[in-house]
Amino acid sequence: MTNTRRGKLYLVPAPLDFGCDVQTPIQDVIPLATLRQAAVLSSWICENAKSTRAYLKRINDVQPLAQTVQQQQIQELPREVHKKGDHGGNFDARPLLKPALEGDDMGLISEAGMPAIADPGSSVVRAAHDLGLQVLPLVGPMSLMLALAASGLNGQNFAFVGYLPQDGGERTQRIRELESIALKTGQTQIFIETPYRNAALTQALLQTLQSNTRLALSCGLTMQNGWSHSAQVSAWKRDKPAAPLALPTVFCMGR
Repeated sequence: MTNTRRGKLYLVPAPLDFGCDVQTPIQDVIPLATLRQAAVLSSWICENAKSTRAYLKRINDVQPLAQTVQQQQIQELPREVHKKGDHGGNFDARPLLKPALEGDDMGLISEAGMPAIADPGSSVVRAAHDLGLQVLPLVGPMSLMLALAASGLNGQNFAFVGYLPQDGGERTQRIRELESIALKTGQTQIFIETPYRNAALTQALLQTLQSNTRLALSCGLTMQNGWSHSAQVSAWKRDKPAAPLALPTVFCMGR
């Protein structure tokens, strides 16, 4: 008899401590219901198979996996998707969803936080909808929303703009553009950076932004040594927090 059941695509959030030396106990940041659902899945789409296996081992410590880590079927998104993003419609993710078309539930996972939010995965979600598959996001940490909530900035009107340019001149121009939008419209601007460039970006922001613009940083969210600080630029210059910036950080800017 032909199997007419179609699997579901679960969006499985990951802890925000990816790449950090100290990891938060997984049960402290991921709800048990999410861990239970992840534990019964055995077919995955991910950015990196090695880190996905490491996450599955952490899940297994709390909620035993239905199949061993070695038995998991893990497919990686192509590297060009990581570099250029997959929201432009040029990458066909439908072949990755073959197990779901054959009746198996699947999981989509990124390195940290919610897949397809500030990370690759939107092409997979879009393809699942186009194929008539049910898409179910699971509950877990999302750094952008946690940072916005902690910023004291406008949570009714905001935009995530990804990474700012690395070139100094281009970065300064982009900062001024975003500040102009924020001050004119009240729209909070949210952006991120690779941890080892956090200090340079912070310095560029303090040098470029107007003194009355509010800048908020949330560093190491959900981690034991995480912190959030929000103040006008003039106050940042006068009393810059001494806390380290080497952890994953979300930047928010507005009025």
